[in-house]
Amino acid sequence: MPLKADLDSIDWKILRELQDDGRMTNVELSKRVGISAPPCLRRVKRLEDAGIIRGYRALLNSKSLGFDVVAFCLIGLHHQHEVELKAFSDRTRNWPMVRRAWMVSGESDFLLHCVASDLGTFQSFVIEELTSTPNVDTVRTALTIRQIKDEGLVAIDDPA
Repeated sequence: MPLKADLDSIDWKILRELQDDGRMTNVELSKRVGISAPPCLRRVKRLEDAGIIRGYRALLNSKSLGFDVVAFCLIGLHHQHEVELKAFSDRTRNWPMVRRAWMVSGESDFLLHCVASDLGTFQSFVIEELTSTPNVDTVRTALTIRQIKDEGLVAIDDPA
């Protein structure tokens, strides 16, 4: 697959290190990737400006905060006209329980990643919000049992 950005081996190292720990200082990052701090900072800024680095976040432990239910919902719409797809996409942005959402191909139209405090809250969301949303035809849910892998979103190999 062709790259959509012109990145050298140092850029790839920066991306890998920041994906693993986005909180490190520029000085620490520069040591890890083998360049001095000023050019490292310029590279990070260039990667941010290009939209390759979209932002930085704290990864929270949802269970510690009382959010014990993680589930996925597969949503099928009656009609897949662009206006209908956009309308459903817009609705997902207003549901705090939906943490991530994708338009997908296949039997379903959308995949929603949901996090709730308890099963009752999740069930209420499915019944009162999802199934009653205009144009929704099917809602299939999958409750997670346990998370077995949690890696950065992009697999970055060691650059050549």
